[in-house]
Amino acid sequence: MHRFLVKLSSSSSNPLRSLKNQRLILPLSPSSKSFTSSSVSPPPSPSNASNRFGYPYSAELFRNLSPLSSNSRTLGVNGISSRCISSEPGRESIEYDVLIVGAGPAGLSAAIRLKQLSQEKNIDLSVCVVEKGAEVGGHIISGNVFEPVALDELLPHWRQEHAPIEIPASSDKFWFLTKERAISLPSPFDNKGNYVISLSQLVRWLGGKAEELGTEIYPGFSASEVLYDASDKVVGIATKDMGISKDGSKKENFQPGVDIKGRVTLFAEGCRGSLSERIIKKYKLREEVNAQHQTYALGIKEVWEIDESKHNPGEVIHTLGWPLDPKTYGGSFLYHMNDRQVALGLVVALNYHNPFLNPYEEFQKLKHHPAIKRILEGGTVLQYGARTLNEGGFQSIPYPVFPGGAIIGCSAGFLNVPKIKGTHTAMKSGMLAAEAAFGVIHEGLHMNTYWDNLRDSWVWKELYAARNYRPAFEYGLLPGLAVSAMEHYVLKGKVPFTLKHGKADHEATDLARKCTPIVYPKPDGVLSFDVPTSLYRSNTNHDHDQPSHLRLRDPKIPEKVNFPEYAAPESRYCPARVYEYIEDEEGKPKLQINAQNCLHCKACDIKDPKQNIEWTVPEGGGGPAYSLM
Repeated sequence: MHRFLVKLSSSSSNPLRSLKNQRLILPLSPSSKSFTSSSVSPPPSPSNASNRFGYPYSAELFRNLSPLSSNSRTLGVNGISSRCISSEPGRESIEYDVLIVGAGPAGLSAAIRLKQLSQEKNIDLSVCVVEKGAEVGGHIISGNVFEPVALDELLPHWRQEHAPIEIPASSDKFWFLTKERAISLPSPFDNKGNYVISLSQLVRWLGGKAEELGTEIYPGFSASEVLYDASDKVVGIATKDMGISKDGSKKENFQPGVDIKGRVTLFAEGCRGSLSERIIKKYKLREEVNAQHQTYALGIKEVWEIDESKHNPGEVIHTLGWPLDPKTYGGSFLYHMNDRQVALGLVVALNYHNPFLNPYEEFQKLKHHPAIKRILEGGTVLQYGARTLNEGGFQSIPYPVFPGGAIIGCSAGFLNVPKIKGTHTAMKSGMLAAEAAFGVIHEGLHMNTYWDNLRDSWVWKELYAARNYRPAFEYGLLPGLAVSAMEHYVLKGKVPFTLKHGKADHEATDLARKCTPIVYPKPDGVLSFDVPTSLYRSNTNHDHDQPSHLRLRDPKIPEKVNFPEYAAPESRYCPARVYEYIEDEEGKPKLQINAQNCLHCKACDIKDPKQNIEWTVPEGGGGPAYSLM
């Protein structure tokens, strides 16, 4: 994507305020039809282009990959395309009462609640939300069967205000899959009163509500650094410089980042947020409450448009079993949305043992199961995406308060694993943090009231009751089902002990010599697809000429450890083929990082066996551009 330097209005020296005063027109989401346009063809398959290490070459294909909505992803000032924030040299600084990093369900719920409180108390309160995606909702992906309990509290009249929540869950089915059969089991889910939605669309709507109340939201700005004062208190964030080339030099369109400060800063970056993780480590927030390590899963999802005769709006299906082996925790979902759309996904726990396992290819296999195939046949894929999710639950929640602010939403890890829901808990955490922040600023209270109120809320009770479900599966599928069934149906979360999680996800990977290689079938181009085709459907795009945001702590580890000992697992666990091994001049394997393909899923940051990969933010506006997820 090209970026142009534009002279902004001289009425304000602050670049963010300048943009706001110019009434920027944010890009509209691409319609679902744009993803199936016959005028645009996906890139050719690289299935025949491989090296002697068995890992396909794809860099050249991805360098030429451009998203369908590329023309709609720039900001317009007086009709001139722009991706810059200031034309003046030096760093700008701007201050707010509350700064929120991340425009997801938690961050926007916090912003809305803060503005509601300021109106109720007739107090002026400035609130800023910074979002790395090109538009609000563009990086949001989730299942999603939505439980509206938190939204009922936050915006009680949402049903009358045209929220994109229209399809009530009409049925719950739970299948155990073998290779050829789908065996119906009693469903542990109760989705009565819930809705099948697109979370990316709901987040866009919440963003509109936040702006109506006076919140300033700035998409396209990556928060790359935490700012501290002399007493080591968090005072805000710095956004990433724009216009830096791969070699580190400044390009003609260089623009320095901006220091954005808040009297209170809330981090709502989502699962494995890069700055949130730094905060947790710096202040030892897990140690503060003896929390266990976080555990994760990778969710891979497609939205399909299917035949009308096969569409049953509101039908909810969950599965366990095939295609995953009995030692790998995970399962699939298939939700019937509106407009003949279904959301299909596979969730794979990242503590899997076999380094030859490829979550993306397991998802392609899933679609060929007879019970799934009959629903998808004759349909069309509209969108593809992937994201990690927290599965640690109650025992992995860190102390969420630090000097100067708090961590909210999935950055702290409030997912209810047996429910497979985290949006409602994330929203509630944001609301509680907002109330605490308001008390800090206008009532002289302390931010730790957020922690106190969180433990007194329904979020805590819900997560406590579900705390033993995920660790029970450390012993395998059948023992996990037995223990979780006892917990769910008999003990109802009241067992007097709390199970512990096993090894951290990166430590769970076995050496390649102890495992059996997995041979995956080639995609048929009808139900299953190669990575470039899927990546095209994610609408992912980054400026190619920028430093890689995927950093190796030790550049020698891939060739000296990962490749020979673990059979190059990064070439498989990444659902966008960011990592591939090619031959160097001497014919030896060399890791190539195609950072421009990144879906921002964070799997590499989590699963790398030696924790050698550090995920940092790219330039603002890069990454996927989801509209249906």
